[in-house]
Amino acid sequence: MQTELLNVTGMTCGGCVGNITKALKAIEGVGDIKVSLPTGEVTVQYDQRLASIEQFKSAVRRAGYGVDANNAIQSPKAKGCCCG
Repeated sequence: MQTELLNVTGMTCGGCVGNITKALKAIEGVGDIKVSLPTGEVTVQYDQRLASIEQFKSAVRRAGYGVDANNAIQSPKAKGCCCG
């Protein structure tokens, strides 16, 4: 298993955490996911033979949140919070 750290923007509540978790769990090969709402950090453990960081970024963006390409925090590029 490999571990990847993503910086996600636009999360503001527990519902956002759930949305991110659900989006990433849907990717084959993803194991454990830890989402930190205060820091915007998402840690994903995965099988690199089945999943890739590009898949994670795409899933996060489709869920409506921002994720940067270089793992540095930036402004949201998507609609953001699930409750707004």
